[in-house]
Amino acid sequence: MIQTVDSERLARRLDQTGKPMEVMIEVKLSEEQPKAGAALESLDALIAAIRDCAHLDLTGLMTMPPWSDDPEQTRPYFRRLAELARKHAMPKLSMGMSHDLEAAIEEGATHIRIGTALFGPRPKGS
Repeated sequence: MIQTVDSERLARRLDQTGKPMEVMIEVKLSEEQPKAGAALESLDALIAAIRDCAHLDLTGLMTMPPWSDDPEQTRPYFRRLAELARKHAMPKLSMGMSHDLEAAIEEGATHIRIGTALFGPRPKGS
């Protein structure tokens, strides 16, 4: 599974491999500059393009909200992604990390990223 498809160009390149693969669209819901993902304005077109790819199976959405020590600050981003997934009939949601996984699960996450909980914090700058 690839959870970070954010453009039609990337989807076409993955499809050209000829290998069947499950993909998720990374959606940029935050205004933070370093955050990646498809813009909301382009989401409908990207969904259509991926669904037209013979070898890609679009099953969900992924997002990375702005960092906050308070999980309640990330909850609105998780809720928004869940709304988008329901609108587009996608069953999977990749959202939440070690520090906010409870809020993500409460908002419908099916996939979470828990590296810090498993391996400890990374040194700053890594």
